[in-house]
Amino acid sequence: MYAQVNGMGLFGMNAFRVTAEIITHRGQPAFDIVGLGDMAVQESKTRIKGALSGLGINVNGQRITVNLAPADVRKSGSVYDFTIIAAILYANGIIDEDLSDCAFIGEVSLSGALTFTTGVLSMAIEAMKSGIKRLFVPYENAREASVVEGLQVYGVKNIGDLIDHFTGRTKIIPEIPFTPDKALMQISDMAEVKGQLLAKHALEVAAAGFHNVLLVGPPGTGKSMISKRVPSILPPMSFEESMETTGIHSIAGQLDRNNPIITQRPFRSVSHTASAVGLIGGGSTPKPGEISLAHNGVLFLDELPEFDRRTLETLRQPLEDGVITISRAQGSVTYPCDIMLVAAMNPCPCGNYGNPKGNCTCSHKMIQNYLGRISRPVLDRIDIQVEMPQLSYDEISEATVGESSTAISERVMKAREIQEKRFKGTGIRSNSKITPAYLHEMCPVDEAAAKLLSASFDKLGLSARAYDRILKVARTCADLAGSEIIRKSDIASAISFRSLDRKYWGG
Repeated sequence: MYAQVNGMGLFGMNAFRVTAEIITHRGQPAFDIVGLGDMAVQESKTRIKGALSGLGINVNGQRITVNLAPADVRKSGSVYDFTIIAAILYANGIIDEDLSDCAFIGEVSLSGALTFTTGVLSMAIEAMKSGIKRLFVPYENAREASVVEGLQVYGVKNIGDLIDHFTGRTKIIPEIPFTPDKALMQISDMAEVKGQLLAKHALEVAAAGFHNVLLVGPPGTGKSMISKRVPSILPPMSFEESMETTGIHSIAGQLDRNNPIITQRPFRSVSHTASAVGLIGGGSTPKPGEISLAHNGVLFLDELPEFDRRTLETLRQPLEDGVITISRAQGSVTYPCDIMLVAAMNPCPCGNYGNPKGNCTCSHKMIQNYLGRISRPVLDRIDIQVEMPQLSYDEISEATVGESSTAISERVMKAREIQEKRFKGTGIRSNSKITPAYLHEMCPVDEAAAKLLSASFDKLGLSARAYDRILKVARTCADLAGSEIIRKSDIASAISFRSLDRKYWGG
């Protein structure tokens, strides 16, 4: 008997349709799987035989040949178990319904139960695009897949339930499309941050243009506290952004199974002990790292100089391009990483360098070595640098509540709306991503602003990258003020946000 059943495959974020072609006939018993499958695919033969045997279906006397088409595309993982089992059931007449509009995704255990599978959202989206109408997935993945419009999603607990469904004994009810609970979107508020008005303003500008930020100050000044509240002033995620971000977390196996759709911008706080692989991704089958898990949100690096310098250097290309490509023998995987980097650091090992209220115990050499752990190319990719001084008693004890995240977010949203109109049809999402081809067209300056920028370029010895980034930050400052033309005050603000280069790094 010949049968053909649809499944889905995944490599990185690239999902693709797979067809399991199967021929069963009598002869010398054998079970062969061809089509460039890895070890996990080959081992599926044992899992499939065990699962079918538990249902009283004996295939040991058959000669089974399975081709996973397209045969020239490498296939990895256990996601094809369910596809092959459905094909065997169809070829043996146990299922006789037309399955041409169906796809089957998931790993099957020896007991016949379907187990949670990573990357289902990306595969469900591709299944819908390729014309699939009914998608059968493990029960624990049904909510995740149900968010895709145009698909009927069936959560299957075990193979026996699938047989009962197609034979009419007990139908599986399609999953109701999942709707996130808005109560889950509560996050900390900027109103809780005492003082630090300059830092709040800097983060407002950063949020409006999706710029990278470096916060420098002594311990206890609130660098981590204010950073964790950045998502509260960012614009809400669009549906497309939510799907992108959820897809990455699905591949990494980091979705909440009860609430599997990410609707709140990610905030990923990374320890300085993180390796390069943990930060940018990797592995024999490349998985996304923290920089991709923060896609469309915030990547927070605390104690920046404590990170291994080589690890920090791996951020240079993805911060510039918004994507990270990981190459392995079996192919290259590209993950998106359009992030807002927020980094925090002390000005010296003891934390009191330049602090009028503290006594620095570090030598000049110790300070230079400490600051030197951050290279100039990495600093050049941080648009905004701001100092957070130690607060006074009056500021700490002040009972007045600061400006709320809602109020700040409203201004940020207005600036983003201006950018959305400006960049329509260009593929650019925010001011920080303006490409060189559009820079001067999108960033017109008045005469006074041009003179200030020219004088500053020569006096401060700015690099070409720093020049571009000053223009982009000034563009955001002008947007927040509702001005189409970049003014002298906007350039002055953008230059002031680069002042720590000269104070701490002598540049």
